[in-house]
Amino acid sequence: MSTLRRDVFQAIADPTRREIIGLLANKALTLNGVAENFQVSRPAISKHIKILTQCGLVVIKQQGRERYCQVDFNKLKEVSDWVTQYHSFWSQKLDALGGLLEGNEK
Repeated sequence: MSTLRRDVFQAIADPTRREIIGLLANKALTLNGVAENFQVSRPAISKHIKILTQCGLVVIKQQGRERYCQVDFNKLKEVSDWVTQYHSFWSQKLDALGGLLEGNEK
């Protein structure tokens, strides 16, 4: 059986996973600590955490008897780089639209 390769875009495609990333941005939490913030089952949160770890966005570190989840923001650079390539394009389009709308107001 081959391992499913996941990427950061799959991780952020789901709103619950985005919320988990936001939650962990402030501090590292145990799985139970993460799950307490959601209205879904702990196994569902565990699946989301598993996807986030497969994508490299969340790292789980053992501290004593507890396992803590924390975000690795370096992987989000991939998303930032992808969005940045379109920033110039959309800025030009929106500037042109703004000029067009200003011309119609006169």
